[in-house]
Amino acid sequence: MSKQAKRNMLEYRVGSGYDIHQLGNRNPLLIGGVEIAPDGGAIGHSDADVVMHAVVDALLGATASGDIGQRYPDTDPAYRDSNSAGFVAQTIEDLRDSGWDLVNADITIVLERPRIKPFAEAIQAKVAKALGADPSQVGIKAKTNEGLDSIGAGNAVACHATVLVMREPL
Repeated sequence: MSKQAKRNMLEYRVGSGYDIHQLGNRNPLLIGGVEIAPDGGAIGHSDADVVMHAVVDALLGATASGDIGQRYPDTDPAYRDSNSAGFVAQTIEDLRDSGWDLVNADITIVLERPRIKPFAEAIQAKVAKALGADPSQVGIKAKTNEGLDSIGAGNAVACHATVLVMREPL
C-alpha cells in the first residue's frame, strides 16, 4: 500500500495498560475515582487509583507516547496526592490535540474485597467523565484472584485496561 493510500485511511490503535498497588494506606480506597472503602487505601505517590493509572498507560501506549511514569513521574512533588482522574483528562486532551479520538475503553479490576459490582456503574461514569466520553464507551469488569497471591490475600489491587483510539486521515 502506498504512503498516500495510507494517509487516506482511518488509523486505529490499541493500547494496553496495567497497574498494581499495595493496600494498607489509612486513606480511602479509590477505584476509578470512586471511594469504595473508607480506609485501607492503595499506597502510592498520587491517589494510587489503579483504574485511572492503567487507563493513562493504555492511552499513552496506543499512541506510542511512553508511560505514566514518564508522563507523571512519582519523583515529581507536583503529583504528590494528585487526583488521578486529572491524569486521564490531561492525557486524553493531549491525544485529541494530536487528532486521536477514543473509540472505547475496556477495564478489568482485580480485587479480592470489597466486591466491585455495587460500584461498577459509578466507576464507569467517573472514568467516562475523565475521558470526556459517553459511559457506553467504557466497560467495567471485576475479578478476584480466588485467594491466590498478594491480590487474593487482600494485600493489593490491580487493573488491566485496553483502549481503542482512532484518527481521521491526514
